[in-house]
Amino acid sequence: MFGRDRYLKFVLIATLICFGSNSSAMAETPKAQLQATIERVMEVLRTIRSAEDIERNKRLFRQILSVRFDFTEMARRSLGSQWDNLKGKQKQGEFVSAFTQFIEASYLGQIGSYRGEKIVYGRERVDQRFGDVETQVVGGEGAPMDILYRLHLVGKEWKVYDVVIDHVSLVSNYRSQFQRFLQSASLEELLRKLRDKGSGRPS
Repeated sequence: MFGRDRYLKFVLIATLICFGSNSSAMAETPKAQLQATIERVMEVLRTIRSAEDIERNKRLFRQILSVRFDFTEMARRSLGSQWDNLKGKQKQGEFVSAFTQFIEASYLGQIGSYRGEKIVYGRERVDQRFGDVETQVVGGEGAPMDILYRLHLVGKEWKVYDVVIDHVSLVSNYRSQFQRFLQSASLEELLRKLRDKGSGRPS
C-alpha cells in the first residue's frame, strides 16, 4: 500500500522544482509564483550528488513543501467522506500531521531521482480563488509527462491542493487507496499506517 513509483518520482521533481518560498511573488498569479521560484530550487537540486547532499538538504525541501502545499486541504480531500468521521479537530489535526509526514517522507525518498528534467509551462486558468497551471516535464530519463497543478488562494499565497499527472490525480489516487484500506480496517489503523510510513518504520 502507498508504493513509491515513477508516478511519485515526477510529482517530486515537479513540486521541488516549482514550489519554493518567494515573498516577492505574493499576490501574483499561480503561474507567476511558479516561475518566480523555479530557479532558486533548481540550484538546490543541481547540488545533489550523494546521500550526504540529500540529507543536508532535507530540511530545506521540507520548508519548500510546507510553504506551498495546503496539506490540510489535501488530507481532507484524500480522506473524502471519512473526514467527518474523525472525531473533533484534534483527530483531524492528527490525521493531517500523519498525512503530511507520509507525503514528505515519500518525496524526500525520491530526491536522488532527479536527472536534469526541465519544466515547460502551458496554460493557466484562474477562477476567483482557484487556479490551474499546466506544465510538462521534459528531458532526463523517460518520455515527457504532463502535470497539472490545482491551487487555491490562501491569503496572498497560492497553495497546491492537488497534482494531476497524465490525467491521474494524486488526491484521487490516495482517496482510492484509503477507501480500499478502510473496507477492512479502521480510521485508527489508517492513522497508524500513515505514521509508520512517515517515520520509516515497517508496518
